[in-house]
Amino acid sequence: MLQQEEVKKIDTVLDDAEGKRGVLITVLQRVQEKVGYLPEDAMGMIADRLSLSLSQVYGVASFYKHFHFKPRGKNIVKVCMGTACHVRGARAVLTEMEQKLGIKEGETTPDLSVTLETVGCVGCCALAPVVTVNDQELFGELTPKMVDDIILTVRSEHGTHV
Repeated sequence: MLQQEEVKKIDTVLDDAEGKRGVLITVLQRVQEKVGYLPEDAMGMIADRLSLSLSQVYGVASFYKHFHFKPRGKNIVKVCMGTACHVRGARAVLTEMEQKLGIKEGETTPDLSVTLETVGCVGCCALAPVVTVNDQELFGELTPKMVDDIILTVRSEHGTHV
């Protein structure tokens, strides 16, 4: 169930889109930007206001990986699973990260402090295996023993209680 403030934010986005054609992706992006993700109720509002079926809206949103249907954490930790990272032990780093955070890949901690994801390639193959935090910080040449340091960094530099 959407909060009243979220409904207002979504209404503002939809008011701006009123009467325009071909705005679904832009509307989805703006709603996700304002709410943090695409709740089911928001998708229904979008469908109603843009005179689309819910399945059309969901079909577009689910096609693109950058749309999310569940709340995400304040910090997004991504473990690279590209070939170089995989060969150099990324799976072990991911397993340790899952164990320490108490979540699986694709999940968010209950306090919404961290979302753990995997990516196909970060582009830093010489530093494999690699983890990024919020697409701004890079940790390379990792071992599972280094996971505690990454979590500590996320906690202290990004103000969370991981």
